[in-house]
Amino acid sequence: MTQRKAVWAQLVPMPGETLASVAQGYEAAGVAGMWAPQMFGAPFTTLAAAAPVTERIKLGTGIALAFVRSPLETACSAIDLDLISNGRVVLGLGSSAQSQIEGSFGSTYGKPLAHMREIVGMIREIVARGHTGELTQLEGEYHRLDLSHFRLLQPPVRSDIPIVLPAVFQKACAQAGEIADGLLGHPLWNDAWIEREVIANLKTGLDRSGRARKDFSLNISIFTAIAEDRREALEDCRPTVAYYSQSPQYLRYFEEIGFGREAAAIQAAFARGDDVAMTAACTDAMVESIAIVGSADEVRARVEKRAMHADAITPVIPHYGLSPEKSAAYSKRIADIFYG
Repeated sequence: MTQRKAVWAQLVPMPGETLASVAQGYEAAGVAGMWAPQMFGAPFTTLAAAAPVTERIKLGTGIALAFVRSPLETACSAIDLDLISNGRVVLGLGSSAQSQIEGSFGSTYGKPLAHMREIVGMIREIVARGHTGELTQLEGEYHRLDLSHFRLLQPPVRSDIPIVLPAVFQKACAQAGEIADGLLGHPLWNDAWIEREVIANLKTGLDRSGRARKDFSLNISIFTAIAEDRREALEDCRPTVAYYSQSPQYLRYFEEIGFGREAAAIQAAFARGDDVAMTAACTDAMVESIAIVGSADEVRARVEKRAMHADAITPVIPHYGLSPEKSAAYSKRIADIFYG
C-alpha cells in the first residue's frame, strides 16, 4: 500500500534543533509532506523553521484556522512560506468548532461553508494578483478588504498555491471538491463513513467544478496505534478519540455512524470538565471504529482498506495521556511500517 499511497507525517512545535532533526528525518525517510496543525499557535511558524533545513518535502498547514485571521494575512503568510521553501507549500484551511473560534479566539464563525468559500476566493485573488497593483476592493459577507494601496514587493513563487480543506460532514466534502485542490479527511472518519458519504459527496463537488478525480488529492488522516498488545493500543487511543469527540457540532456525525449516545455522554462530561467521565463514555467499539489499533500486520491491512479511495494517508499517533516514551515508540512504529 505504501508504494501506491503518498504518506504524510505531522510536525508540531518543538525546540529548533529537534524540529530540524525531525523534519530532515521525515525527508530522508521518503515522507511526501508534513502537516503542521494549529491548536492555538499558527502553523506557519513551525513550517518556516522546517523549510530551510529541507529541500523536497511538502509543507502543509494542517490545518490553519481560516476564520481567526484576515484573508490578507493568511495569503501573505502562505506566499512568504512558499518563497522560503521554494514552492513547497500546501495551504490547509479549516473552520474548526464554533466554540473555539468565537470563544478562544473571539472571531466570527458565521455560516462556515459560505465563510470558507469567501476566504478561499480572496486568498486565490491575492496570491494571483497581489503583486500587479490590480487589486482594489475585495468585498464579501464576512470580509471587506481595501487593497487599493497594497502591493507585494515581488511576484510570488507560484500564482496558485494549492489549497486543501478538511471535512467531517457531507457538504464540506462536496465544497472541497468544488473549490479546493485537496481534501484532508478528519481522523474521526471511519471506514463506513468514507465509503457511504465521503466519496459520493466529493464526486458531487468535483462535478460542479468540471474537474476529474485525478486532478484532486484526497488525504486520509488516521489515528494509529501499533502494538502487539491490542488492548494496550486501544486504551492508549481512548482519551484521544474522546477528546476529538467533544464538540456538539459533531453529534450528528456520531449519530449517523452509530455512536450518538456515546458522543452525547462525552460532550456532557466535557461541558462539566470531567475528563475521567469523557474517557469512560468512549466505548471499545467507538475507539475501534475510528482508530486503527493492533499489530503491524493488523494495522497495515486496516489502513489499506480505509485508504482504498485515497491518494495519500496521514497516520498520526494518539496524543492525549501518553508519556513521551510511549509517544516516541508509537511514532517509530508508524515510521517502520509506512515511511520509506
